[in-house]
Amino acid sequence: MIRGAIFDLDGVLLDSMGIWEDLGARYLRRLHITPESGLNEVLFPMSMEQGAAYLKAHYPLQQSEAEICGGIARMLKDYYAQEVPAKPGAAALLAFLAERGVFMAAATSSPRAHVTAALDRLGLLPYLKAVFTTGEVGVSKHEPVIYHLAAERLGTAPEETLVFEDSLYALKTAKTTGFRTVGVLDAHGETDQAGLKEAAEVYLTSLTEFPDHWEPLNK
Repeated sequence: MIRGAIFDLDGVLLDSMGIWEDLGARYLRRLHITPESGLNEVLFPMSMEQGAAYLKAHYPLQQSEAEICGGIARMLKDYYAQEVPAKPGAAALLAFLAERGVFMAAATSSPRAHVTAALDRLGLLPYLKAVFTTGEVGVSKHEPVIYHLAAERLGTAPEETLVFEDSLYALKTAKTTGFRTVGVLDAHGETDQAGLKEAAEVYLTSLTEFPDHWEPLNK
């Protein structure tokens, strides 16, 4: 029986992955500077510090690299607090599980302040007993620590706890340690959707599909 659910946030409950592909260009546009074609592809694999160095070297910016990093960080914080939407069906899914007595938590790699501001604004935060971040845990999702901490808070065992992920590596981490897994398609996320579908116990192209899988999961 399913008694618990742990949700990744970016790409699962929050439709926020697109911003990570557009940070540098958005920062330049705010300064009335036209970004080069393909800038997002150049910056996407870089850290924020590396991206700031690239922008400083290639654009007429008066700001220091540290100031560029700070400006991007503030822009990202504002985006979560004011703009990021929920994934379609997110609220209905959380309500569906709550009605069935399923305890829920979040496990995310994003900063707590960002995601909790978005969840609160969207009315999703009250459904979650806790929000765990890899930054606070100190270990990435390449290790299952964050999932075990979330399940411990929920009081559920891995075999009775669903983990919703849009990233293949994170889903595999949860699966190999005994959690039930739900893979979620995000247009800006995992490139290996075939791998995600194969690895997941249930694969969703939309959160709205989940109720159709509830009874089979609970057998």
